[in-house]
Amino acid sequence: MATITLDGNEIHTVGELPAIGSDAPSFNLTNAELGTASLSDYNGKKIVLNIFPSIDTGVCAESTRRFNTAAGSLDNTVVLCISADLPFALSRFCGAENLSNVVTLSTFRNPEFGDDYGVRISDGPIAGLMSRAVVIIDENGKIIYTEQVPEIAQEPDYDAALTKL
Repeated sequence: MATITLDGNEIHTVGELPAIGSDAPSFNLTNAELGTASLSDYNGKKIVLNIFPSIDTGVCAESTRRFNTAAGSLDNTVVLCISADLPFALSRFCGAENLSNVVTLSTFRNPEFGDDYGVRISDGPIAGLMSRAVVIIDENGKIIYTEQVPEIAQEPDYDAALTKL
């Protein structure tokens, strides 16, 4: 269990992020077309998991924008923006912002993602949503970088994440 904060108040996740060097846990999430996207769909690519509570908050929106900009110049890399938001909300945001370099995925049908990656918030006012975290997976399916952002209202360390690519 990780201890993080929401506006300075302690909350917890169900577990810890996967260990560096471990195999990335497989997943099935819901894509914008209401179909299923799996980790295996991205075999052979570097994968950035930009995990966050909700696209309808300023920091979550900004992280999606920032990773969208970065993704445009990354070779053999896909950025997956993952939250419990419905695919409609994620698509609406990306459409309104003209973001086309990220893939949005929802945990709404597959909440076990949050448990498998240790990011489901287990208590407090936003229990059930995902914490803010970044996980990078290499072309071989190994975890090469993780960041559990300690305060929900804080942005991830984009530079530290992107240098791993």
